[in-house]
Amino acid sequence: MLDKRTPLVEMDDISLSFGGLHAVENAHIELYPGEVVGLVGHNGAGKSCFMKILSGAYKRDAGRILIDGQEAAINNPRDAKQYGIETIYQTLALADNVDAAANLFLGRELVTPIRTLDELAMEAEARKVMGRLNPNFRRYKEPVKALSGGQRQSVAIARAILFNARILIMDEPTAALGPQETAQVGELIKQLKADGIGIFLISHDLHDVFDLSDRIVVMKNAQVVGSVNTSDVTKDEVLGMIILGKLPPGATPGPGAAKD
Repeated sequence: MLDKRTPLVEMDDISLSFGGLHAVENAHIELYPGEVVGLVGHNGAGKSCFMKILSGAYKRDAGRILIDGQEAAINNPRDAKQYGIETIYQTLALADNVDAAANLFLGRELVTPIRTLDELAMEAEARKVMGRLNPNFRRYKEPVKALSGGQRQSVAIARAILFNARILIMDEPTAALGPQETAQVGELIKQLKADGIGIFLISHDLHDVFDLSDRIVVMKNAQVVGSVNTSDVTKDEVLGMIILGKLPPGATPGPGAAKD
C-alpha cells in the first residue's frame, strides 16, 4: 500500500527549450490524491508548457516524472493516458453534433457481437458516470451543442474519468462561464476531490484559484517562484509572487523566487 503522503505526481527538475528559449527551467511540482493545485502566472510564464510535458504533448529535455513514487516514461499522450493522466482543454474538444454518450466513448466506442454500435450500453455507462458527477443532468439525448457551458464541462470531465483517470489537468475550466455555471464546475471539482482524483488547475482567474485550490504554485519567466497553501495567503500576496517573484511568509521557494 502506498504511503498516504506519496504524491500522485512529482515532476522534478523539469526543463524544456525551444531553440534558445527556455519554456520551462528546472521546475518542480507535486500533486497528492484528492488535491487541487492551482498553477498561475502571466501569459508566457511556462504554465501550459509545464503541464503539456505531463500530458505527453511535449517531450522534456531534462528532469523526471514520478507517478505514485515510481519513475514514469511519458513521451506522448498515449503514455500519459496509460498512467491515468487526462487533460480537459479550455475548448473541451467535444463533438458538438452528437450526444453525451457518443462524446464519452468517442474513439473508444462499444460494439455488439455483430460489430454494430452498442448505443444502449454506451448510454447506460454514460448515465452511470454522469449520475455520479452531476445527478441533475438529464439531457442525454440532445447534441452537446445544445447544452449549457456547465453541462458541457460535465461531459468533458465524465469522458476523462470514465477511463479511470486519476490525474486531471484542467485548463481554464470556468472561462466564459456565468456565475451559476462556474458554481456547477466547482461542485464537479469537489466531487472529483472526494473520489481521490488529483487536479492541476491552470487559471488566470485568482478568484477561481482561491475558491477551488488547496495549494497554489506560481510560475514566472519559465521558473517556479514557489508554492503556498491557499488558506495561508491573500490574493495580494499571490499577485506579488506573480509580478515580482516575491515570496510571502511560509512559502516554499522555487528557483524563480526574487533574491533579497
